[in-house]
Amino acid sequence: MTSAGMLHGSFLSVMQAQTEADFRQEVIRFAQELGFAYVSAMTVIDHSLTHSDFFTVDNTPESFLDVFGNHQLWRRDPVMQHCKRGTVPILWDQATYVRNGVEELWEEQAAYGYRTGVALAMHMPQGRHFMLGVDRDEALPREPSALTRIVADLQLFAVHAQDAAIRLFVAPDTLALERPKLTPRELEALRWTMEGKTAWEVGTILGISERTAVLHLQNAMHKLEATNKHQAVLKALRLGLIH
Repeated sequence: MTSAGMLHGSFLSVMQAQTEADFRQEVIRFAQELGFAYVSAMTVIDHSLTHSDFFTVDNTPESFLDVFGNHQLWRRDPVMQHCKRGTVPILWDQATYVRNGVEELWEEQAAYGYRTGVALAMHMPQGRHFMLGVDRDEALPREPSALTRIVADLQLFAVHAQDAAIRLFVAPDTLALERPKLTPRELEALRWTMEGKTAWEVGTILGISERTAVLHLQNAMHKLEATNKHQAVLKALRLGLIH
């Protein structure tokens, strides 16, 4: 699915989830359509340096729950540590664990079908984090184009899923947000981005340079406290700033 269809299919369905059960169903359905048997979507809200709330939606096998839910294990898991530190997606397999000196962790989870996968994290303002990982027993495809497509779909789905997760799992009083004042140009840039236009195309349509179009998008992202342009579009839609 391309960015032009960013509000269709699985992306739209998860964004419209009204309950945790709806959200879980859409997350699992997306993962399986992508070719992965297992998925985990975790929302983390930091209240202080020592206290955080965790909201996890997954389809982890019952037999593996005790291992999967062990927070001490996370501190040694290279995939989790990667997601805690950054936002670049990680494609992992046995070699990932061998390089980090924890091959026994891979062997333990491989027995339950967790042999390889893709994971990413989004770190947002106000101590909010969203992590999404898909896992399976078979190796990832070797073709670079196939891997790129998987990562791109996962990233775009994560943008929509985290917006729904925050709405469903975070108390409404913590979501109070004044409608930021965006300029007409910033709103126009967001509207055309929603239609799948690149910054160069937005600039051509609005009669401005690509650099100026990027500046308008960056200003809109800052005002909306968004980490990327897709999240900015979603927040603008939710606040009724664009339609």
